[in-house]
Amino acid sequence: MTNETLQLGQPTPLPDSPEAARLDRVPNPHPDTDYLARFTAPEFTSLCPVTGQPDFAILVIDYVPDRWLVESKSLKLYLGAFRNHGAFHEDCTVAIGKTLAGLLEPRYLRIGGFWYPRGGIPIDVFWQTGEPPRSVWLPDPGVPPYRGR
Repeated sequence: MTNETLQLGQPTPLPDSPEAARLDRVPNPHPDTDYLARFTAPEFTSLCPVTGQPDFAILVIDYVPDRWLVESKSLKLYLGAFRNHGAFHEDCTVAIGKTLAGLLEPRYLRIGGFWYPRGGIPIDVFWQTGEPPRSVWLPDPGVPPYRGR
């Protein structure tokens, strides 16, 4: 993989949909070391598949890389592509987790979708690939239980 094949370092429009988005991966410079990488997307949006109204969430993605890292610009564009995508909270959260796990083949990955209320009820969704390595510090996601976040 060369820099010419990455979206990094060049103008890249926001994809129209998650299916049209391209996630890039880059080699992990420390594949012999267990460590946690965290991405927090505090302004994630998608559309309600029933009403077409926007839904809002804080996404927290934690992973322990093996051979690959997700390139952050491509992740930002991928997550941004959900803003015109109609899907339930559970579908968005789990689909993102499965897509990243398939791309990266990490030692561990978890995603927390902390969704703002729809119909007066917040729906938080959590998915992970298994148990984290014992040597990894796995901090709290830092998003409080819903109290008017």
